[in-house]
Amino acid sequence: MSPSTRFAPPAPTATVLVLLALIGLGLSAPAATQGRFSEARFTEQGGEALYKAICQGCHMPDARGAKGAGAYPALASDPALSARAYPIFMVVSGRKAMPAFGNNLSDQQIADVVNYVRSHFGNQYTDPVTASEVQASRFPAPAQ
Repeated sequence: MSPSTRFAPPAPTATVLVLLALIGLGLSAPAATQGRFSEARFTEQGGEALYKAICQGCHMPDARGAKGAGAYPALASDPALSARAYPIFMVVSGRKAMPAFGNNLSDQQIADVVNYVRSHFGNQYTDPVTASEVQASRFPAPAQ
């Protein structure tokens, strides 16, 4: 095998096709490459439905996380969830490989999925997060 046949960079047309596909899905290339979604909204309602539609793909159906091509942390029996602001921040803003869902979910949807995770999978945090708390986390009050 000659050196020129060992590796062929993607053809420019392949790159253009990928970008067109992203635009067709409503994703801009920068948003797609930064791990963020478009302004499309999830329609699922209720914490369990949202978890199944969005979260379990990475965190697994039992919320025990996974390791492989990436590391997806466990949410099961997670003491970090005791601080209500932490899971709100993670869902709204994302961090590292966790995408931000703040543009894709309403305040109520975020409260529902956070409450679901905080009260299932061995987590027993019974103080529910409210939609107003989520809204406040999006737009912190200015310093006085």
